[in-house]
Amino acid sequence: MNTFEKYRQFMITEFLGAIEPIVVAGGDGATLTDEAGRKYVDAFAGIAVCNAGHCNPEIAAAAHAQLDKLVHCGTYLYPHAPAADLAESLARILPGRLNKTFFASSGAEANETAIRLAKQFTGATEFLALHGAFHGRSLATLSLSGLASRKRGGGPYMPGVAFAPAPYCYRCALDLKPETCGLACAEMIEDILRCATSGDAAALIAEPIQGEGGIIAPPKGYFSAVKQILDRRGLLLILDEVQTGFCRTGAMFAMEHEGIEPDMITLGKGIANGLPLSAMVTRREIAAAFKAGDHLSTFGGNPVCCAAALAAIGFYQRERLAERSREKGEWLAAELRRRLEADRRVGEIRGRGLMIGIELVKDLSKAPAPELAGKVRALCRESGVLVGIGGIFGNVIRIEPPLVIGDDQLAQVADALCAALSKTGEGL
Repeated sequence: MNTFEKYRQFMITEFLGAIEPIVVAGGDGATLTDEAGRKYVDAFAGIAVCNAGHCNPEIAAAAHAQLDKLVHCGTYLYPHAPAADLAESLARILPGRLNKTFFASSGAEANETAIRLAKQFTGATEFLALHGAFHGRSLATLSLSGLASRKRGGGPYMPGVAFAPAPYCYRCALDLKPETCGLACAEMIEDILRCATSGDAAALIAEPIQGEGGIIAPPKGYFSAVKQILDRRGLLLILDEVQTGFCRTGAMFAMEHEGIEPDMITLGKGIANGLPLSAMVTRREIAAAFKAGDHLSTFGGNPVCCAAALAAIGFYQRERLAERSREKGEWLAAELRRRLEADRRVGEIRGRGLMIGIELVKDLSKAPAPELAGKVRALCRESGVLVGIGGIFGNVIRIEPPLVIGDDQLAQVADALCAALSKTGEGL
């Protein structure tokens, strides 16, 4: 029985519709190799996870060394050095007063922690979130996610959640232009707090750049305006940097593009370069709202994962991956815009760093083209390049490769995307 047959017989995959028709056997840098020995340029990095590259030798060595010392002891029962050292490291690289960390195993678990702590610190019970947001697949995080495609069949969800329009300029909910709108979507938060809550809101949670929602990067000043509104009303700002953190957007953390300091930040994905680890980091006075028995994670802060994360952070800093991500992302976005400018089906190419989205549409009407996105992904795979798909309508090609990707591999990604759109033959 081959791997595909075992998947069909013994694994629940029905929620995917179809799995990718390759069996991955190995990885190295920005390359994945299947069981037949064929190599692929990985432009999705395991859903924006392996920022330092697959099987990074430095990170793998740190994990292997820790495996021989201690695999598990219950981080919140018995202290160990890797967790303590990693918490200290995060406090050093995060801005301002973000210096108290809770470790968990997934981004959803980190966001659950932030939700729980925000309630306990403020005494309030309601939340704001954004249309198109995605914060995880637990009940609370799905309740705060603004993607119907991710929530279908799972309701009823947690009460006390109000949604605001996302800063999705290409499909502005108010039909305004970013250069003249005055950040109206940010200003609407005042009205939503006034009219769509009971006046008992604890926090707003948002991704600095929406990932699953289609690589939605806000116009400059958006989060600064949002933070001012929240501060005036005494609400916390939770930034979900699970996908945007650790150099993905051309900065160590995406919040640096706005120069803001949230009240809480959640981290995951690239934190340990593929090992299951996440974190919620906040200020001391907020952390103190947790009392004995309020929270715990059995596997959170696992010694092996923490050792890997420490090595990953060292690698990100020494190799200046934030700078490299910014430079490579700027080149790729410019190259794609230049080569695809005449294709009416390319609605917008957007993002920051190596977090790039290509929104595909049917024509100038902006009607979403999810079928075209699926064809482009399949054609890219056939040519040896792996990309992702996201967006509210499932029509956005997601390009989020390992940040160590070589220039020749990045050129191969551009070639594959342009060739795939050319082969579909429509809209040119």
